Amino acid sequence: MVLPLVSRWSARVLWASPGWRRTYTQRACVGLKRLGCPRGVYSPLAHRAYSVVAGGPEVTLTPERYPVQRLPFSTVSEEDLAAFECIIPGRVITDPEQLQTCNVDWLKTVRGCSKVLLRPQTSEEVSQILRHCYKRNLAVNPQGGNTGMVGGSVPVFDEVILSTALMNQVISFHDVSGCPGFAEVLQTFRTCRGMLGEILSAFEFMDTECMQLVGQHLQLTNPVQESPFYVLVETSGSSAGHDAEKLTNVLEQVLNSGLVTDGTMATDQRKVQMLWALRERITEALSRDGYVFKYDLSLPVERLYDLVIDLRTRLGPRAKHVVGYGHLGDGNLHLNVTAEAFSRELLGALEPYVYAWTAEQRGSVSAEHGLGFKKKDVLGYSKPPVAVTLMQQLKAMLDPEGILNPYKTLPAQA
Repeated sequence: MVLPLVSRWSARVLWASPGWRRTYTQRACVGLKRLGCPRGVYSPLAHRAYSVVAGGPEVTLTPERYPVQRLPFSTVSEEDLAAFECIIPGRVITDPEQLQTCNVDWLKTVRGCSKVLLRPQTSEEVSQILRHCYKRNLAVNPQGGNTGMVGGSVPVFDEVILSTALMNQVISFHDVSGCPGFAEVLQTFRTCRGMLGEILSAFEFMDTECMQLVGQHLQLTNPVQESPFYVLVETSGSSAGHDAEKLTNVLEQVLNSGLVTDGTMATDQRKVQMLWALRERITEALSRDGYVFKYDLSLPVERLYDLVIDLRTRLGPRAKHVVGYGHLGDGNLHLNVTAEAFSRELLGALEPYVYAWTAEQRGSVSAEHGLGFKKKDVLGYSKPPVAVTLMQQLKAMLDPEGILNPYKTLPAQA
């Protein structure tokens, strides 16, 4: 339902209900001229030809952009390939074109040079693969949908890629809505939480620059009038009719109180998908805007958007856009800064400033995207040394040879 716009109201709200679930597969498509390993990394598979694929500038190899040294792991041999083929017949991939996508993160910021992709279907096959890799001292890079933001899902060097694509399960998603100022966003959240209770399954926010970018780069249509903020709300109770009634009451409450001024509620899947696309495809729109510096932070909800405002002043014209969106219920801010190209000057203005700012608020430098390769050395802004040491000890107990996803998650031990 679309409520009429009343001029005295100063906010916009976009609602979708009842709960909606779908499955999807997201695939990163990336154009590379070649796959290559840093000098000094020998592989018996290096003689295999690599084709030229058009589609944009080549992504820099990770060791050429970041100061990281290859650890003394073995390289994959023809005997290893034969052993893998016995474990997962027909699912050992060495085709260069298929490996291109798996070697590059979908943001096109880091690139490895793995020559082997394994696609197990069962946990037993995973166990046999890891047993062989442990025996041979082969480093392994687990990979799901390769939609990570911190370089954790792609090889740093020539690690064996262990794909879980054939072991995928249902992935669930939920709704969106919006407001005029961040104070109104917070008050709308409190109202929804109080009136919807346990059936409130999603409350997310995005700023107006996010909405502008999905319109500019993806041609998505905003179904409500322009506003400084938008929020997405979804319910997922046991009764669709009961959910719709409750959500309608909430929508009337926030409209009548002046927290929001314009809203739409979706009950059919087509419209729900349309509303969700506005939120789900922000990352895609950002990637089309230029190089993206991405931060995934946990902060007190009252201070959640302050960092975005702060950085817009700090960076000025050096940044194309500074945007913020995220999950208000758990204090998760997705902070993104776009520029025409990667800039060390801009990176220096962002780091460690963003991490120090977050630490002052007793927040976390990683909310849901993980530490991966890019954020492992900033763990100390969120965890004391004793906690980091304990994590390293637990990792060593479970992976004594360090073959599982090396170079990531934890800072290197002295």
